Amino acid sequence: MEIAGIIGQIQGLSVLAAGLLIGLAAFGTAIGFGLLGGKFLEGVARQPELGPMLMVRMFIVAGLVDAFAAISIVMGLLLFFAENPFLRAVVEATKTTVGA
Repeated sequence: MEIAGIIGQIQGLSVLAAGLLIGLAAFGTAIGFGLLGGKFLEGVARQPELGPMLMVRMFIVAGLVDAFAAISIVMGLLLFFAENPFLRAVVEATKTTVGA
């Protein structure tokens, strides 16, 4: 296979991986927030006097759930926009084979 085809495959798969990272992170966060909100409402419905305490804990857990999504989005964007280490390895390997 020629080098342009290999480079094209690496770039295409990198974009696919970035899309999966961003999409799955958003999907997981949406499910997490849905479950979190439902359990919060269920807890407040059972014991309304614990509402403020449960709300504080809900916001702490919501921050943790959102942090996971933010980290995944940053990793996806880094893979998409930064210099691709897989592409660099292929280019270096072709320099050594062409130069030899």
